[in-house]
Amino acid sequence: MTSSEKLFRHLKPGFVYRREDLCAFSKAVDRDLIKLIEQGVLEKASSGVYYVPKKSRFGVLPPDARSLAKAFLKDDQFLLFSANAYNALDLGLTQTYNRTIVYNRKRHGVFQLANQEFDFRRPSYGFSKKLTPEFLLVDLLNHADELLDEGADNLFEKIKNLSFTLLKKAKNCAEHYGKVRTKKLLREAIND
Repeated sequence: MTSSEKLFRHLKPGFVYRREDLCAFSKAVDRDLIKLIEQGVLEKASSGVYYVPKKSRFGVLPPDARSLAKAFLKDDQFLLFSANAYNALDLGLTQTYNRTIVYNRKRHGVFQLANQEFDFRRPSYGFSKKLTPEFLLVDLLNHADELLDEGADNLFEKIKNLSFTLLKKAKNCAEHYGKVRTKKLLREAIND
């Protein structure tokens, strides 16, 4: 059995690996990785990040976005979501986005990982550990000018129609994660 075959025995379809995780299974890990990629049983997601494609009846499935981000960042201290989640706030938003947003403390910039686009951001105002409706509202207001075609001014009228409970929670959330303008808009929305 060749060393690349030995390495392949430790890999599972759909899993994402860092190069250093695989060193324990091969004495010539770089050579074996190249060989497995040439054979089509392993794919390179980015520098030092690899995955084993998982096949379904519809074809090859991309690796899980959370696993990719975790391997790329080398930790799990991040919040990952699609900007499409803003549409769930019932504000009449209909835009669709192809980019996954990853709030973290290490990297920033747009990266292609396994043919998926990730927007890594390090917000100076921090980020929530969980994706809640109130955090989504605060984040939408923080980035309204870049996300919305009509801008944030038209959005303010729609926000006034949201439930008072959500607005109150969002105001409290904005104290931790909101920009100055976001805090002001939420105070005005609940007449505080």
